Amino acid sequence: MKSITISGSERESVGKVATKALRNAGMVPCVLYGGNQPVHFSAEEKAFKNLVYTPNAHTVAIELGAKKFNAILQDIQVHPVSDKILHLDFYELHDDKEVTIEVPVKVVGVSPGVLLGGVLRLNQRRLKVKALPKNLPDFIEANISEMQMGNKLYVTKLVTNDFKILHPDNTVVAQVRISRAAMKAAQEAAKAAKAGPAKGKKK
Repeated sequence: MKSITISGSERESVGKVATKALRNAGMVPCVLYGGNQPVHFSAEEKAFKNLVYTPNAHTVAIELGAKKFNAILQDIQVHPVSDKILHLDFYELHDDKEVTIEVPVKVVGVSPGVLLGGVLRLNQRRLKVKALPKNLPDFIEANISEMQMGNKLYVTKLVTNDFKILHPDNTVVAQVRISRAAMKAAQEAAKAAKAGPAKGKKK
């Protein structure tokens, strides 16, 4: 999985007054969990742009002076009106411990059902996975090359060599639905077949 580097500074004061002062200065208060004790730090809000405002999944290299940590984003709090980032929680990665993270679904292939007029619907744009840090995928491929009209692609059909998908087996990732135009054409064809050939008029 690709990594993004965040440079920040450790926080000595973590009270409401100190936190408000940080935000007023354009900084975001953060906490790193997963180690012997939580690490409180802050970084400029713009430093999180490529981490938060993206559909992609990343690990995070947190640099606090001489200290460096590898982590993943666990939780984010944003302002309900301005959408400004208020707080971020991170979880430290350890080579021998599995972690859980959401990764995007990438559609690959061409569906025969879509070529015949069906409509592809992506039911799950992100999936939660569990794996060792070295095996975390950048994305999960959803191959639709065998999907006919009306077919559904379940999580059990996805390739998961080094990670585990944390969703029930009956979770639908994608499906090819019959379009209104195709449905109307099928209904008209059925009506025509039921009516049979038109009878010739008597002279």
